[in-house]
Amino acid sequence: MGYLIFIIPALLISLYAQFNIKSTYKKYSAIRSSRGTTGAAAAGTLLQRNGLGSRVAIKPIAGDLTDNYDPRNQTLNLSETVYGSTSIAAIGVAAHEVGHAIQHDQHYGPLQLRASIVPVANFASSASFPILLVGMLLNSMNLVLAGILLFSAVVIFHLVTLPVEFNASQRAVTQLSQAGLVSIDEVPMVKKVLGAAAMTYLAATLSAIASLLYYVMIFMGGRDE
Repeated sequence: MGYLIFIIPALLISLYAQFNIKSTYKKYSAIRSSRGTTGAAAAGTLLQRNGLGSRVAIKPIAGDLTDNYDPRNQTLNLSETVYGSTSIAAIGVAAHEVGHAIQHDQHYGPLQLRASIVPVANFASSASFPILLVGMLLNSMNLVLAGILLFSAVVIFHLVTLPVEFNASQRAVTQLSQAGLVSIDEVPMVKKVLGAAAMTYLAATLSAIASLLYYVMIFMGGRDE
């Protein structure tokens, strides 16, 4: 029952975040930007303005909301629903990914930190639960503690991701406004799209923290026995 204290609020927030991003994205995907600029064209304009036009390639990729910036090969990948779309949602998402490219170019601290802990976080994400499960089954608090320490790396990764994503969204709004790609009336719309996306990262972080607290409760309870 102790787990419910942590997981139910996190679960509700996660469900709301998923509903919110889908409904918000759908709403603003149906609204054409006043400039009629596609996501790919907006991204190209912003990259040029920041001296990255010749270094960062823009490529279309399959999927929906699969957009990402890959710092390994300096590629800005835009999903099919963003690349060629002229909607408010499309140019907002494209600008957000440009924000990551600018972060990379400017050696933004949290982005560099996140990149450095990716290998550890990936290993911890796959190994922590099996170790925790074996520890609980064998009633081995040492294994449970090892699992907790590993899962802590996952939580840290989520925490570091928050400023990276929020900052990229702030850069996106500023860049779009300064480049004249959105009107004054369209800025709040872009903010709503990016705000809904940011909430999914917050929800994932809260869920990870809730799980960690539950694991700590198990450890503390087992140690007291």
